Amino acid sequence: MLNRLYQWTLAKAAHAHAERWLFVISFLESSFFPIPPHPLLGLMCLARPERAIRFGLICTIASVLGGMLGYAIGFFLYETVGQQLLSALGLADKFPVAACYLREYGAEIILIKGATPIPFKLITITAGFVGLPLFTFFWASVVSRAFQFMLVGFLFWKFGRPIKAFIEKYLGWLSALFLVLIVGGFIAASMLTGGGGKGDSCSQATMATIG
Repeated sequence: MLNRLYQWTLAKAAHAHAERWLFVISFLESSFFPIPPHPLLGLMCLARPERAIRFGLICTIASVLGGMLGYAIGFFLYETVGQQLLSALGLADKFPVAACYLREYGAEIILIKGATPIPFKLITITAGFVGLPLFTFFWASVVSRAFQFMLVGFLFWKFGRPIKAFIEKYLGWLSALFLVLIVGGFIAASMLTGGGGKGDSCSQATMATIG
């Protein structure tokens, strides 16, 4: 069953309009869409490893542009739109902590969190809300998103066919490993945005302290 689902998804990823979907999902995910582009990117790279770098570039450009939309939502529309989006996505409780860290460390937080499974939309909306300099936000987003997506593209371009054969042979084990890594990523997200020690003032931040 798992292999049939894999083959079906792989065929869809190789569809003529797959690049458009990859761009749209990458763009929207950076500001409010709950589904990340990583599964589609990976499958498209598997289907067409010779175009993997192109796919990684599409993801990077779309994600940075979507991040600018998220920044605008946080800067101009936090009270009317941004707050509701974060609540709907289950990220509202992490917002005060993220805002504190962004004010304290700026680009460093984007570089760290933007290259992990931690929701990038939380960072983009929060960066706009705290008024992080737009140029700082832009270049840090480019670096962090490119590191994540272009690295995937390069690896599939360089080792695409062997990787594809390996994944098809060990699909069940890799699926279980992927779930473990995702869970681990979100545990790390919780620790980084709210699990600091007593000496970390941002770990206990609230809306009252960042207002």
